[in-house]
Amino acid sequence: MAEEVKTRYSDEELAEFKTIIDDMLVKARAEYETLRHVIMHNGSNDIEDTSPSFKTVEDDGANQLSKEEASQLAQRQYKFIQNLEAALVRIENKTYGICRETGKLIPKERLRLVPHATLTVEAKEKLAKSGRK
Repeated sequence: MAEEVKTRYSDEELAEFKTIIDDMLVKARAEYETLRHVIMHNGSNDIEDTSPSFKTVEDDGANQLSKEEASQLAQRQYKFIQNLEAALVRIENKTYGICRETGKLIPKERLRLVPHATLTVEAKEKLAKSGRK
């Protein structure tokens, strides 16, 4: 008798992935809020600022750079949160873990490391070689 090819993860497996994603979302949202706080309060000289009130040109440059870096990190974190939330929708739809290019199941090991993955490693490499994302 031929072994049945699995086309989707079981409800129990999806519940496991949901737990992983929920945990990651809590951490990602906290980090995002921290970055937003840095961006909003950086160099404001409010009561949280313990640095002297005089600033040199170099200080302003370093301050601006760190604010720009924080902004870029916040944008990346926000995109990561969106990707995790999209993964939760796929779990609800029971399409989670299915490669969007090949239709094959993405291995559990990959999903545990990159729970928002929508491609198998092979499909991702193939797309990278062809210049698509």
